[in-house]
Amino acid sequence: MSPPDRVDLAVQVGAMRLRNPVITASGTFGYGVEFAHLVDLNRLGGIVTKGISKEPIEGAPAPRLFETASGLLNAVGLQNVGVEAFLRDKLPLLRKYNTHVIVNVFGYCLDEYVEVVRRLEEGEGISAYELNISCPNVKRGGMQFGNDTSSVQEVVRAARGVAGRRPLWVKLTPLVTDVGEIAKAAESSGADAVTVANTYPAMAVDVRTGKSCIGNATGGLSGPAIKPITLRLVWEVRKAVKLPILGLGGIGTAQDVLEYMAVGASAVQVGTASFSDPRASERIAGGLERALKEAKALTFSEIREKFLVENS
Repeated sequence: MSPPDRVDLAVQVGAMRLRNPVITASGTFGYGVEFAHLVDLNRLGGIVTKGISKEPIEGAPAPRLFETASGLLNAVGLQNVGVEAFLRDKLPLLRKYNTHVIVNVFGYCLDEYVEVVRRLEEGEGISAYELNISCPNVKRGGMQFGNDTSSVQEVVRAARGVAGRRPLWVKLTPLVTDVGEIAKAAESSGADAVTVANTYPAMAVDVRTGKSCIGNATGGLSGPAIKPITLRLVWEVRKAVKLPILGLGGIGTAQDVLEYMAVGASAVQVGTASFSDPRASERIAGGLERALKEAKALTFSEIREKFLVENS
């Protein structure tokens, strides 16, 4: 056992134990291996890969990123190599690192989600799947599954039926009337955890040219601007379900992590911060012990319990 005055950074996401709660978010950290020369991947709780589809996707036209006030607008369009190339070329490299690998899964239709998970089941070195039913940056698929309970139940049940070996996380959209009800639908259909939440559809316009500031007309807004909104969503989901929650939105410091843990997250995902600082995830993980001590806590559970006592 750890000494009574020693900080414990380990967390549980269902049956999965992480050395710390910092996970890189899908679409912001490549497949993980591209950052290995900059970040000690072994110091992270885990890595969520780019969204993997049945066939390769070229993605959205350039430019794909545009900085906004306190945030980032992006429209990458789920560019990826496809499931076969991922299994052949990317996954063997990821197995070299002592960290959890979570594969984000995307499909344009129900059968594609099922096929991608079925193929991934044959691979080794994967800790969990994250179903992306919430992407606002493609013309079809993704968010159409995340907006109502029946569609959520349909896609989660289908994926659960083939994901026999591994936990199934479901990435929720923030664009619903009651995110708790959507989380309940995922829980009742076999989800092992939920990620809260994806980006918010947004725009930026260059009035001099009359064009969008990104290649698409619209994109997804992320970064510090959305953190207060997503914190509330995590809090609402925590009141609705017993599932572990992965908090995602505007995390750039260890203090941000503690705030998400306080409102009910079991772990967090770092996204936009990696664009401005590729080492952000490792830096944030490295600051957690000090942040806990400054909060007069030795575990993340203490942070959560304190918040619950004050806000129940």
